[in-house]
Amino acid sequence: MDNFKRVARFEKVSKENFINSLEGDFNKEEIYDNITLPKRATKGSAGYDFFAPFDITLNPGETVKIPTGIRVYMEENYVLKLYPRSGLGFKYRLQLNNTVGIIDSDYYYSDNEGHIFAKITNDSNEGKTLTINKGTGFMQGIFVEYGITFDDDTTSIRNGGFGSTNK
Repeated sequence: MDNFKRVARFEKVSKENFINSLEGDFNKEEIYDNITLPKRATKGSAGYDFFAPFDITLNPGETVKIPTGIRVYMEENYVLKLYPRSGLGFKYRLQLNNTVGIIDSDYYYSDNEGHIFAKITNDSNEGKTLTINKGTGFMQGIFVEYGITFDDDTTSIRNGGFGSTNK
């Protein structure tokens, strides 16, 4: 048995949710059926790799929004932090447009099923075109425990994604 505390579970969003969020001329049902849940590459990996649900090509300066088809249940007091895969950041300056994605534990219960999206940009200043083949890891997520202040009395409940806690 390992010494890791198990705090989360990845799941696919519903087929309807995914199909409604996917823009473009794709065989959407086939893409949904082939979504791979995030996983660690090795037992020493901190990050869970998220895999591209379709082929992506980005010229320098181009951006794409990717519906991953993934949601995550996690225990309270944990957050999933999303980053570009290290090699893609190093070789292509691949950037997540919000720098670090933050997936809160209560996002799972949102009307959008807690569907995780990634908006990425090829920020190459060397003129490199980035190609990510379907099924290739492009982003990684790390679960982190967090604390709150002694005087915190927040009781608000989330319902939505980006910016939903300010509504």
